[in-house]
Amino acid sequence: MAHYNTPRWTTSVRGLLINQNSPSSFTADEEFDELCFEFGLELDEITSEKDIISKEKGEEKAKGASDVVLYKIDVPANRYDLLCLEGLVRGLQVFKERINLPRYEKIIPAEGEGQRLIITEQTAQIRPHAVAAVLRNITFTKDRYDSFIDLQEKLHQNICRKRALVAIGTHDLDTITGPFTYTAKAPSEIKFKPLNQSQEYTASQIMDLYRTDSHLRHYLHLIENKPRYPVIYDSNGLVLSMPPIINGDHTKITLNTRNVFIECTGTDITKAKIVLDIIVTMFSEYCEKPFTETPSSLAKLLTRMCLKSHVTGNGNHLEVEIPPTRADIIHACDIVEDAAIAYGYNNIQMVIPKTYTIANQLPLNKLAELLRLDLAAAGFTEALTFALCSQEDIADKLRMDISATNAVRIANPKTAEFQVARTTLLPGLLKTIAANRKMPLPLKLFEISDIVVKDPNTDVGARNYRHLCAIYYNKSPGFEIIHGLLDRVMQVLEVPPNEENGYTIKAAEGTAFFPGRCAEVFAKGQSIGKLGVVHPDVITKFELTMPCSVLEINIEPFV
Repeated sequence: MAHYNTPRWTTSVRGLLINQNSPSSFTADEEFDELCFEFGLELDEITSEKDIISKEKGEEKAKGASDVVLYKIDVPANRYDLLCLEGLVRGLQVFKERINLPRYEKIIPAEGEGQRLIITEQTAQIRPHAVAAVLRNITFTKDRYDSFIDLQEKLHQNICRKRALVAIGTHDLDTITGPFTYTAKAPSEIKFKPLNQSQEYTASQIMDLYRTDSHLRHYLHLIENKPRYPVIYDSNGLVLSMPPIINGDHTKITLNTRNVFIECTGTDITKAKIVLDIIVTMFSEYCEKPFTETPSSLAKLLTRMCLKSHVTGNGNHLEVEIPPTRADIIHACDIVEDAAIAYGYNNIQMVIPKTYTIANQLPLNKLAELLRLDLAAAGFTEALTFALCSQEDIADKLRMDISATNAVRIANPKTAEFQVARTTLLPGLLKTIAANRKMPLPLKLFEISDIVVKDPNTDVGARNYRHLCAIYYNKSPGFEIIHGLLDRVMQVLEVPPNEENGYTIKAAEGTAFFPGRCAEVFAKGQSIGKLGVVHPDVITKFELTMPCSVLEINIEPFV
């Protein structure tokens, strides 16, 4: 049940975490809900397999289904260590200080027992990276085995991006012999018996075999058009897997497996390492030697969050050890956030900071809010339109060439409607009027929002400008209405109508405006925009039939 941004998983945790000595005013479910909240999680639903089937398929279908209580918990997208029962229980037990924080260590195997994974250059053009580890002397039960497989699937759907970035393979080490070789070969040269199949197939036949499979067919596109397919062999030429599609049947793990060889192949080496660390650390507690693998109050809080900490130096510094389960810790602010969670946000007293940090509204936003009130008072209705639009909207429809717009383009637009960042607010208002042509006339709309243009002098190569745009749509152009609105805006901004220190308008031309019916607005010694009657061609291209006048200015000089 994992999802891309907010992974969700379902498991039964009753009896493992609930405090049986809790006050009678709290039920066990309420206590667990409170615990999840304190830990930064959300208990989404308490249900059972029987209830789920009953809701989806009816009570008749639910007969015989399990009524074991299931807790659906929303897990943050960056906490991959909480995606399995083992990780969640361990994290909550450490948080409640019922167990000590496990410290993960890499055990160097005895001479002759170490394993190697050799990566050949043939993989460079398809899935160039691979990492591997071994879980030794592990003991599986049915529940542990199911959780082990379930964690792999959740990781595949989340951090692995449906196996596009990383694919996980797990194998019974006792059925194969190292060293192992990760290479790539032509599909016709790869032949093995896939997982849970009864005969051997070539790689091409395997792709055809799973083309209708409800689960695996979604991953075929990752390699099917490549001249070579990735494959992992042991020293005897036995195929372990053809990532990211399927493992070999010979190496499948069972409840009797004692040593697990884990390989992660992919296009992102960092993600591959994170995935390998998560799998190994989550299930190392079932090994013969658990947790081995390939101011003090704050330190205590961090330790409760699985971040082993201790005071160093003169007592004013903390040294924090980041375990391999916490790939989400990338900055000091992440550590502070965990300290706040452990302390409890509800326990933080509301006080005025000792430093002068009283919040205030951004001046530009404050000006925009005040102008919105006055424009509404003038009889105009506010519209909020998309910041992205098509190239046609800001160029062809406005009788301009796209190269003259200085627009910021989207590298991989998903639709034709969102190709560039808007360079003017006018198209958005014209499209809004087109969608409301059945409304009584006149239509008077305005918008105060940002436009974006390229700027090589900024660190991001682009710059935002806050624009005000107003439009009047009626049987007559209503230029006097728009001109009067400009005067009203300048009046509330306390800008007088003169050339020296105020504002003025001068005749100008604009591709979007009717010839001889356009003026440029100057204020604060600079051009801030234009107003005029919209060109008939522009009106037609936006599927309108009535004339209209428009004003668009930059309000940033008035801040």
